[in-house]
Amino acid sequence: MKLLAFLLCTLAAFGQKNYPKDFRLPLDIPMQLSGNFGELRPNHFHAGFDFKTNQREGLNVYAVFDGYVSRIKISTYGYGKAIYITHPNGFTTVYGHLQRAVGTIEDKIKEAQYKEESYEVELFLKPGELVVKKGDIIALSGNTGGSEGPHLHFEFRETATEKIVNPFFFGYDQFIKDTKKPIVTSLMVYPLDAESVANRSQRPINLGLSLQKDGTFISEKVQARGKIGFGINAYDLDDASYNANGTYKTSLISNGKTLFNYQFDEMSFEEGRFINAMIDYNRYKKLKSRVQKLFMKQPFAWSNVDLNVDNGVIAVAPNYTQTNKIEVSDVNGNTTSINIPIEYSNQAAVIPSEEKITKFSVKAARDFVFEKDNFSVTFPSGTFYEDVYLNLDVRNETLFLHEDIVPAHSSFTISYDAKDIPENKREKSFLASFNGTKWNYITTKRKENTFTAYSKSLGQFKLVSDFIAPKITIAKSIEGKWISEQKTITLTISDDFSGIKTYKGYLNGKWILFEYESKLKRLTHHFTDGLVAEGENKLKVIVTDNVGNSTTFETAFFRSQKNK
Repeated sequence: MKLLAFLLCTLAAFGQKNYPKDFRLPLDIPMQLSGNFGELRPNHFHAGFDFKTNQREGLNVYAVFDGYVSRIKISTYGYGKAIYITHPNGFTTVYGHLQRAVGTIEDKIKEAQYKEESYEVELFLKPGELVVKKGDIIALSGNTGGSEGPHLHFEFRETATEKIVNPFFFGYDQFIKDTKKPIVTSLMVYPLDAESVANRSQRPINLGLSLQKDGTFISEKVQARGKIGFGINAYDLDDASYNANGTYKTSLISNGKTLFNYQFDEMSFEEGRFINAMIDYNRYKKLKSRVQKLFMKQPFAWSNVDLNVDNGVIAVAPNYTQTNKIEVSDVNGNTTSINIPIEYSNQAAVIPSEEKITKFSVKAARDFVFEKDNFSVTFPSGTFYEDVYLNLDVRNETLFLHEDIVPAHSSFTISYDAKDIPENKREKSFLASFNGTKWNYITTKRKENTFTAYSKSLGQFKLVSDFIAPKITIAKSIEGKWISEQKTITLTISDDFSGIKTYKGYLNGKWILFEYESKLKRLTHHFTDGLVAEGENKLKVIVTDNVGNSTTFETAFFRSQKNK
């Protein structure tokens, strides 16, 4: 009940807030979204807007309001090159996947990179250091970091709390027309325990939907007994973007009372992984379909949800006859309604449950330790969202931790005792996970004979070794050539196993900046950095993988700086 009261207060507070609306667009092209706030993504909810940039890089990115650059983060993953601007009205805006910053902001980044001798840097700036005005060009749009195509990631945060806020609340609804209702592609009913049956099935099943004259839908009748829950697969459209984006609000209603509701006004980064509890994770991993559950078998403290005392679970007992309703809305109030007739039935199941009882029953609220052969695994309390049965085993020196169809909220520990492995092999060893086609490096720590790693995904794990050094190539040799017309030097780097950990470039014995685009496996040095000498230059690049194998690339070239 305390959890319920907290969630109700939190949601009520959202509706009482007045957000400033005098922000401009961060781009000077019409607003089109390829991603919206709260959209379902792998292991997280999307934290802002993804603005389309006409499939191009290099568009001007503008400060949306007065403020100062408070943070800059340059990374090979995540938001890539990102700028944070703190505004005097209590909010901070974030601009991600940038190609580069401009002006004094870019100068500040380059200064830090050369000082730290690292492409990846993070700066926290004070008010007054880098002041910007509404409409100032701060950067050019790009495709850096975890971006899968050119676009601008943009978000609002409460400066004091770091909570992420839906950008539509800041007046951005005026820039995009939306008259379209959300689309529900499927409705599912879930029998929730060993005694429950729905339409003669103990497994989750799809329910047919029929469109009514008034624009609502009605589902096929649910004949059930015991505890059941519902889930939907849904997306939203607007009039301009034509992308399947996330919905804003979804409610399960019975007799005018809300049994389960979630909506995306604000979010906390710490709660992003709750997406794996909110969706049918098993179905997602097997079919790549995200069904959003409207119930919790065991409640978890996700602040975006409002639920009744039964956590959205419906108990169908004799004489139960009722029509429940699901409403799916976008932030503009366009709503799709589904009526679900439910009645009690004592018919036996003809489709049995898929749940398999194993000898390893893991309670969500307790620690659990599994040990076999050289492996030891610890699941701390809170690792899983609900109690689960797991298949755990070690065969042929491989650790089998069930399948990645059960979501883990937090990390669990895997340890391996390598006392029987020779030292020369241990030096190049690490714990790896299997993705179905190959073994992948997991960050591994070693203390004497013991290798330890942390994971948030179940699956197969093994101690493996890597003795192969990374590769460094250049598309067209520059050895002994004059390259006065070139603006950059570009190299391709790769590693077939443990992965690249570090790369360092030196020009005439001095460290130089190489920007790393991991998606393209590309290192790029820009001659505009001004470190190239007149005439002959000697270049050295050293790339090292995660277990210490390294490769050195060396070449010499000539360049004239005259008229440059």
